[in-house]
Amino acid sequence: MNRFTTMIRGRIDRAGVLLSTLCLVHCVAGLVLVSLLGIGGGVLLNPRIHEIGLALAVVIGAIGLGMGAMRHRRLAVLAVGAAGLVLMSLGLAVPDGPFEAALTMAGVTLLASAHFWNLRHAH
Repeated sequence: MNRFTTMIRGRIDRAGVLLSTLCLVHCVAGLVLVSLLGIGGGVLLNPRIHEIGLALAVVIGAIGLGMGAMRHRRLAVLAVGAAGLVLMSLGLAVPDGPFEAALTMAGVTLLASAHFWNLRHAH
């Protein structure tokens, strides 16, 4: 890959880590605000936010992790990212609550880890 492609892939992976971190903060904040304080449920737990977040995660993950796998040939990174996306998708398929949050947070953590490993293997 040329330098420009490597730079773009790095930015995509950084965006993936940032998006995953924001998702994790969103999950924790939603649980705390709704469970402990009883506020914010309409906004923080809106299914549309989760659907848009998953769509972004799939696009960024496919591009960043796919390009990385082609470059460094470490399919384990791609597998970890795919496992994260599966867990995040399962989180959308179950009713809102602690199980949904656990699936989503585990998926986000795996996906962010895959993006981070992708960045480390780029050099």
